[in-house]
Amino acid sequence: MSKQNTIKHSFTAVGKGLHSGLEIKLNFLPAPENHGIKIKRVDLPDQPEMDALAEYVSETTRGTVLKKGEMQVSTVEHALSALYALGVDNCLLEVDAPEFPILDGSAKYYVEQIQQIGIEEQQAEKDYYIVRKKIEYTIPETGAKITILPDDTFSVDVHIGFDSCVLNNQFASLSSLDDFAKDIASARTFVFVHEIEFLAKLNLIKGGDLKNAVVIYDKEVSQESFDKLADLMAQPHQDAKKLGYLNGGVKFPNEPARHKLLDVIGDLSLIGKPLKGKVIATYPGHKINTDVAKLIRKELKKQELQAPVYDNNQSPVLDINAIRKLLPHRWPFLLVDKIIDIKEKVVIGVKNVTGNETFFMGHFPEEPVMPGVLLVEAMAQTGGILVLNGLEDAERYSTYFLKIDNVKFRQKVVPGDTLLFHLEMTEPMRRGCAIMKGTAFVGEKIVCEAEFMAQIVKNK
Repeated sequence: MSKQNTIKHSFTAVGKGLHSGLEIKLNFLPAPENHGIKIKRVDLPDQPEMDALAEYVSETTRGTVLKKGEMQVSTVEHALSALYALGVDNCLLEVDAPEFPILDGSAKYYVEQIQQIGIEEQQAEKDYYIVRKKIEYTIPETGAKITILPDDTFSVDVHIGFDSCVLNNQFASLSSLDDFAKDIASARTFVFVHEIEFLAKLNLIKGGDLKNAVVIYDKEVSQESFDKLADLMAQPHQDAKKLGYLNGGVKFPNEPARHKLLDVIGDLSLIGKPLKGKVIATYPGHKINTDVAKLIRKELKKQELQAPVYDNNQSPVLDINAIRKLLPHRWPFLLVDKIIDIKEKVVIGVKNVTGNETFFMGHFPEEPVMPGVLLVEAMAQTGGILVLNGLEDAERYSTYFLKIDNVKFRQKVVPGDTLLFHLEMTEPMRRGCAIMKGTAFVGEKIVCEAEFMAQIVKNK
């Protein structure tokens, strides 16, 4: 696990809006731990805020639009992509218009500014969304498809294809976010000439020009029609017989595919957590990107905390002998077999439940079920290990319950189950008291959760 990050200082991006044509100011401000990415409309009464999350996506025509109540903000994907790629978890974005500025049509400016001011590490741990099984989502009408596979890191492959003599099939790949600034950030958005008149009729791209998009001319029109489109975008007239890129070509041979990859990252950031998995996107667009983000958000709402990753082949951080040095408990009341991860505020413990447990003799002989009170005790012991592990002469201290709150039992635990305990300190230690949230899992499912307060006491 790694720490959360915010930006060290604030900075401002100023430019016109692609669709509104307004002159827009967008401020990036540092934010505290667990704040997430939030957007504030400073031009509206009461300056409303919203979280940059997929449930607020309201429109995806030529950009991702977020809406909460009367508050709406569009074209957010480039800024969100830059924040995600550079590992910024907490940031407040203040904007004085209903969209973010388009700048040059890429994320380059945002990345350069974040790199210039620097990133500040915070104390809270990052909370990843870990892909445990294959996710696949398709839109049959367009052929769009996104597949996300389990992986230890985040990577993206993008395939695009158009019926065009200028832009046909392209591929772009990002195997590490470390390469985003160099390989992806400067890739500009693109538009076909034959789309411009349609978008203008939708009252969009009022701020579009040859400086903030790659404009592709691949289907010849009359010189008169071509001149009218040039006038619409306030651009000089050009030869209607010359197909290709109207603004001097592309930065990379596959710049459109790279920009689509940039958009995929920005839209998937609306999950609200950094993702560990391999993303394969075929013919992606803002709709399918945000549909997948919504799908994952629904899963997170059902169970916000994911089960810890458990690899039985890896050596434990603390084995049973190390645990016995920290805890005074012994058979038949020592209920933690090993610790597989321990950080400043989080510990992950394991308990293998077997049919030989003495409590199954009476609970119940014909239907063995682990008593709920022992599930709570096992979580408490795991939490005690977190506290005592940081003390000198830990064997001279014990932990004692002061309070147990909000205990919930969601599923029974039976012989053969492997319990994973996730204990996290929710407040700093004060006067020898520790406050924690505990969650017990079997597989991917939560079986028990509770909140604890315990006191650390020196043994006489």
